[in-house]
Amino acid sequence: MANRSPSPIWPQTPRRRRGFWNYPRPHRTGLRAWIPSWRVVVGTGLTMLSLGIGVFTAGWIGWAVPDENPSIGSETTTVYYADKKVMGKFAAIDRTIRTLDELPPYIPQAVVASEDQGFQDHMGVDPVGIVRAAISNVTGGGRQGASTLTQQYVENTYFEPGQSSYADKFREIILALKVDQEKSKDEILEGYVNSIYLGRGAYGFEAAAKAYFNKPAAELTVSETAMLVGIIPSPSYWDPRFGEESKAVAEQKWARVLRNMADMGLISQEERNAATFPEPIEYKPVSRAGQVGFLLEEVRKELADPNGANLSEEDLMNNGYEIRTTINSKFQKAAVETANTIPYKGEGAASDRLGVSIVSIDPKDGAVRALYGGKDYAEFQFNSATDGKAQPGSTAKPFTLIGALEEDHELNEIYPGNSPMQIPGWTVLNKETGVEEEVELTNFGTEEGGESFGNIDLVKATADSVNTVYAQLNVDIGPKKSQDVAIRAGIPEASTNATLSNVLGTEPVRAIDLAGAYATFAAQGTRHKTHIVTSVMDGEEGVYTFTGDTVKDAIDPEVMTKATYAMTKVVEEGSGAPAQELLGPDGTPRPVAGKTGSTNGNKSAWFAGYIPQLTTVVGLYQTAEDGISQESITPFGEWANYSLTGGTWPVTAWTHYMQAVTEGMEVEQFPEYTPPAPKPSPSPTPSVSPSEEQDDMVVVPTGLVGQQVVSAAATLSGAGVRPQLVEVPSDQPPGTVLSVEKEGQEVKRNSPIRVEVSTGPDQDTATVPGGLIGSDENNARGQLRAAGLDPAIEYQESADVQQGQVISVNPGEGATVPRGTRVQVIVSSGSGDIGIPTGEPTEGGNGNGNGNGGGRP
Repeated sequence: MANRSPSPIWPQTPRRRRGFWNYPRPHRTGLRAWIPSWRVVVGTGLTMLSLGIGVFTAGWIGWAVPDENPSIGSETTTVYYADKKVMGKFAAIDRTIRTLDELPPYIPQAVVASEDQGFQDHMGVDPVGIVRAAISNVTGGGRQGASTLTQQYVENTYFEPGQSSYADKFREIILALKVDQEKSKDEILEGYVNSIYLGRGAYGFEAAAKAYFNKPAAELTVSETAMLVGIIPSPSYWDPRFGEESKAVAEQKWARVLRNMADMGLISQEERNAATFPEPIEYKPVSRAGQVGFLLEEVRKELADPNGANLSEEDLMNNGYEIRTTINSKFQKAAVETANTIPYKGEGAASDRLGVSIVSIDPKDGAVRALYGGKDYAEFQFNSATDGKAQPGSTAKPFTLIGALEEDHELNEIYPGNSPMQIPGWTVLNKETGVEEEVELTNFGTEEGGESFGNIDLVKATADSVNTVYAQLNVDIGPKKSQDVAIRAGIPEASTNATLSNVLGTEPVRAIDLAGAYATFAAQGTRHKTHIVTSVMDGEEGVYTFTGDTVKDAIDPEVMTKATYAMTKVVEEGSGAPAQELLGPDGTPRPVAGKTGSTNGNKSAWFAGYIPQLTTVVGLYQTAEDGISQESITPFGEWANYSLTGGTWPVTAWTHYMQAVTEGMEVEQFPEYTPPAPKPSPSPTPSVSPSEEQDDMVVVPTGLVGQQVVSAAATLSGAGVRPQLVEVPSDQPPGTVLSVEKEGQEVKRNSPIRVEVSTGPDQDTATVPGGLIGSDENNARGQLRAAGLDPAIEYQESADVQQGQVISVNPGEGATVPRGTRVQVIVSSGSGDIGIPTGEPTEGGNGNGNGNGGGRP
């Protein structure tokens, strides 16, 4: 019989396999069944320790110290007025970096005393502090931080804002340990005091010292330092400016910092007890609102010039430069106050589309002393003085006057100043036919046909801004000469033209360029480059210094003396009379030279004037509702019932502004000039009997046949008749007078007199000249007429072809056609209608109307 195991006395339960989580524990009852065994405790601890060591090792190996955030090296660029007051700033963030040697020792000492007293001893992190903070956070004892100075430095330097997860905090600890090994304690502390945010937009103690106490950090007191250090944990709430509660907290933190410093022996108890809580200044955030934005933008544009400083906006935002400008804060304030005299509300209000420019330039060096181009940069970033253009009107006449003086004309030369007058080559576009037609030019005046002045010299013509005289003068010297003078004075070539009407300011200009040209006048012909920046410094190192381009005797000084004399008469006898009120310190009038300017339709109004020490231009124009073209200026203020001309608000504003900025300035005189005796009239009006009937009768001059048409027309106009020019072919040279109707006979004053003028030998055919396409309109017109053809000018908008340039001709260039054939000339009007000569005359006198000679009201 097989042996069998004895049967158990008790029923057997299958034995369970022991697992790691074996709860409740067998053979234990009550609470003991749930208490882990020592094996579990030790195993779990070892596992966690191994896991921690592994994670730490992986982090140590995997996380190298990265590059600093780009913003850490960014410093604020500060821009100063000429009188060293702060104008504004360029900044990615507001920071100015200082070394520890440049700071008082109590700044880093206060930081350590408040934020991390064990800084010099630990290795970048404080394990005890971490455990203490963790226990407090878990047990509800209040949320605590355990970041050392090194950890805060790492957070500021290598992390982006908002990175605050537990993984980020672990990475912060790893990097803090590494940074503590790679950098010295002083390097870490220096980085900290330059990177910590202290409120009011300020990063670092240098920027904060200026934001809170308007002083450099080197001048901070211990008490002021303690206040700044005290609010480090929460500057956006503890800045005293936020109210009594914030101020109370700031005082508590300030007292704590001083107590810690005293306990550490960094200051004495006497110093602590004597300290009083400092009062920060009122916070005024740096803004580009108002005028600051306009000025800073001009600084930026000038420094970006590749032929100058060649500094990018990024350079200005990050490199911490100190920029000195030419702007005088007193002058700028006066310009703003003057512009603010324009009413924009109520009865007699100006249009909100009015463009106002006030520019002052020092003639001795071209420095811009004041620049007003708009009310508020924050609302509208377009600068009327540097971005906008408007026709200068009669302020362009001095360019022709100077050109004539350079060509040996004299101020005492006599020209007929009658109005209306037909000037050879003076044409206007007939909108119905599209053809340029010769018309009569008029002077400004309330009379129909404008005011007639009779035979006058160039001084009188300048004082009264007589269009007909200046038009004849421009014919005599040629419009190219007037253009050349304008360019030499400082007007950019792109803002000039070589047409007859340039004498009356038909080509739009910027106010700052017109001011630069008149500054050349004030400098007696020496042209300096207009500029707004004097220097750029990077600490003690010079980055850029303006040297400029000076052209001595761009205009001959003797010529300029004569021209200045003529322009003084604009103020003494003409439309610039309000400027007589500009007085010196002793109450005597200052010598002033200048010129008013307006355009027909009053789309712009100017006064450009100067004393020996300062040139100022005041200008107005008004943009139409389309935002592109210009419209008549809406009269405002005391001139609400009149037309706005150069002799109204512009010259009054000029005088108001100049009186403010020249206070205390010595009165200097222009170079002495003795005008020559007046010359006799080139064609005296024949005497008539004293009878009332004969007072209206004049004699048509004789001896004009064979003369050139310009001279003959002037003589006829001076005699009181109106020459009507008729071109006829002949064997005489072009422009020769062939016949004059009613020579030697008595006729009524202002009677039309037919004058036949030679066009040269007759030809059956003519050839359309080449090179017309791409040339300017007036050049094309002149070439076609010289070829015996009839130019028919038509305008067409074009975004590709520059305004005033020829797009096409029909018949085409080189075509042989019958003489007198009408040639269609398509001219670009640009993308709008600013400055395009039309049938509506301007002061530039393209038409038959009242060209506003000098803007007299």
